[in-house]
Amino acid sequence: MEIIISWLQQFNSIVWGVPMLVLILGTGLFLTIGLRFMPVLKIGYGFKKLWLGRKSNEAGDITPFNALMTSLSATIGTGNIAGVATAIFIGGPGALFWMWCTALLGMATKYAEAVCAVKYREVDKLGNHVGGPMYYIRNGLSEKWAWLAVAFAVFGAIAGFGIGNTVQANSVADAMLGTFNIPTWITGLVLAILVGLVLIGGIQRIANVAGKLVPIMAAAYLLGGLIILVINITDIPAAIVTIIESAFTPVAATGGFAGSTVLLAIQLGVARGIFSNEAGLGSAPIAHAAAKTNDPVRQGTIAMLGTFIDTIIVCSITGLVIVTTGVWTEGNNGASLSSAAFEAALPGVGSYIVTLGLAIFAFTTLLGWSYYGERCVEYLFGEKSIMTFRIFWIIAIPIGATTELKDVWLIADTLNALMALPNLLALLLLSPVVFKLTQHYFKR
Repeated sequence: MEIIISWLQQFNSIVWGVPMLVLILGTGLFLTIGLRFMPVLKIGYGFKKLWLGRKSNEAGDITPFNALMTSLSATIGTGNIAGVATAIFIGGPGALFWMWCTALLGMATKYAEAVCAVKYREVDKLGNHVGGPMYYIRNGLSEKWAWLAVAFAVFGAIAGFGIGNTVQANSVADAMLGTFNIPTWITGLVLAILVGLVLIGGIQRIANVAGKLVPIMAAAYLLGGLIILVINITDIPAAIVTIIESAFTPVAATGGFAGSTVLLAIQLGVARGIFSNEAGLGSAPIAHAAAKTNDPVRQGTIAMLGTFIDTIIVCSITGLVIVTTGVWTEGNNGASLSSAAFEAALPGVGSYIVTLGLAIFAFTTLLGWSYYGERCVEYLFGEKSIMTFRIFWIIAIPIGATTELKDVWLIADTLNALMALPNLLALLLLSPVVFKLTQHYFKR
């Protein structure tokens, strides 16, 4: 096993090296400029369409609002709590700055993904609206790119067991063990049973659960974080200065912090930013393809809010709490670091906020990513493969809950990169279509 982990570490350093960072940030920058900064300028417009999208009678399976909630159910997860903490623990506070940059550029990426997903979606034999990178590659590009669609579906189906399954279960089990002393195998078993009960109902039940749980859980977690920031309001300016300075200068070792270089801060910030908001991975458009809408651009303006909410709002709360409380130098990592930060500011309450928030976040992520993986498997093997996939998905949950944390995160990061490559290439090739649809829509 040690040989495999060592090989993965070397491979991970390659796939998340400078070329990948340039590709992710470069694609986002190219799309942002091509869209004339529309995603950033039209945030208010997107929220307006989101509110109006609570009900829709247009073609699709779920409302535009629930499509975003399903997408957020998959993105708002351990990345917002454990992922941010891991980025700061390894890359220093500056990693949070690069997460912000990734998110701002990622809004254009997420917008383009949703536009392509709705425009090139299909209806399967079961009557479901299906879409995502594999479909907009196949239907939007020439036949010579068919292999790229298959590659994404393969990477997506496998990656889901990392980013959307084992990592989620592992982080919850670790938090439950530390806070309530609940054995990891019990947490894994309970999660598996609850997820199995929801998956029986398919995308409609997943969307309904996400539509109710996501707004409640996000509001509760944000409220706890905001209370802490109000308590430490005088420390916020210094924390922001530290974050910005650390983004461009090396951070020396101090206390339990091992020190960090600028490249490491960028690498961790981008990697954890993508892990958290999934802009560029191609996962979110799979959910948005099922939305009840006849207009790709309208759904795109709703989809881009997912990146803004996930990283600019939720991840920022976690990161600022960690930096303002100063616990990032004490040697804790992952969910334990976030828990220590909340507990330092709200003794006797903070750790429970993080643990319960993490449990609900991870549960909904398990649901959202099960749908993504299901659609990838369906693309490869047809509708009959769905039930088999669901069985393997449920079995993987308790396995992930009892696996070493660092190994799970390593595998997840590697799979994320492999999943992003075909999707980013497709978005660059289809960008003229996205630009044309956007210009036509806003001229109307």
